[in-house]
Amino acid sequence: MKDIDDSKAPLLDHLIELRRRLLYCVIATGICFAIAYYFSSEIFAILTRPLIDAFGPEGGTLIYTKLYEAFFVEIKVALFAAALLAFPVIASQLWAFVAPGLYRQEKRALLPFILATPLLFGAGASLAYFVVMPTAFRFFLGFQKSETAEGLAQTALPTMESYLSFVMHFIFAFGIAFLLPVLLILLERAGIVQRATLISGRRYAIVAAFVIAAVATPPDVVSQLMLAIPLVLLYEISLMVIWFTERRRAKNNVETLPAEPAAE
Repeated sequence: MKDIDDSKAPLLDHLIELRRRLLYCVIATGICFAIAYYFSSEIFAILTRPLIDAFGPEGGTLIYTKLYEAFFVEIKVALFAAALLAFPVIASQLWAFVAPGLYRQEKRALLPFILATPLLFGAGASLAYFVVMPTAFRFFLGFQKSETAEGLAQTALPTMESYLSFVMHFIFAFGIAFLLPVLLILLERAGIVQRATLISGRRYAIVAAFVIAAVATPPDVVSQLMLAIPLVLLYEISLMVIWFTERRRAKNNVETLPAEPAAE
């Protein structure tokens, strides 16, 4: 009975530590949410800048069709910004919880991936915000007509909620898609996949990239190509990185092999 009680103590310690780390994450997210909500109008103005530029000098209009829609849009903007602002704290707390259970070489191997995650996500989100969204908005607004053959005008009147959902979908889709190298390299380090397998499956990866782009972007070819092509390039970059890491591991293994005893 004493052995059972002793075996429960480490688990209880881990649960207490997990609760403490989660509490820090919640507090950090709450603080970031309060700050982001105070500046929600300014943040939403930044998110609408690609649409304003796409409308051009004549300008456009964002409407809301429900009385509470504008309020909940500010809440969603604050949550969106809080998730981005609090990510470094959440990642650091996750690392602080996991790191004590890792060997030193495992820490050295995993830390670069944790540091690369926000950089790659930011690169994908920046591509979506500065390149893809303006291009897509200009394409969709090109269907506006002052008068059709039936004598009716076609005017774009996006709602605040639909536009915010559209933008958040774009940013998260591109940001998460750019984490592909981290995923592939971690799978290779864990022994789940090998570089030879990834090379032989390149054709399927290309097809998968276009399928993901078709699902994650609006149904226009330009937006799909702007996501599919970077995914294919990131896949090739992942293969190159895995090749370098394999060579380095092979070199380290050779250096650590014990020398053969000299023949008498």
